[in-house]
Amino acid sequence: MLKIWAKTLVDKDKIRKDLMYKRPEAYSPDKFDQYLMEICYELDIPTPVVLKSHRHNFAHFNTTRFRRDDFVESVDFDTLVLENASD
Repeated sequence: MLKIWAKTLVDKDKIRKDLMYKRPEAYSPDKFDQYLMEICYELDIPTPVVLKSHRHNFAHFNTTRFRRDDFVESVDFDTLVLENASD
């Protein structure tokens, strides 16, 4: 089962919103964009631009960060953090 803990942070460590995203299947790197779009929809935030480094960090370090500059639209938080919380 796939679990991704998504949280928006302000002032480096204060959580503004968070969500435990769950899917019945195992993590698939090919579906990273789909997971991200669904997470952003649930959090009611714009979807950021995904770079190769975001995918690499999530796949190899189980976490990735999207900063304000990664969003085309303005956002009311500093960072979106995704952490792989799968068993």
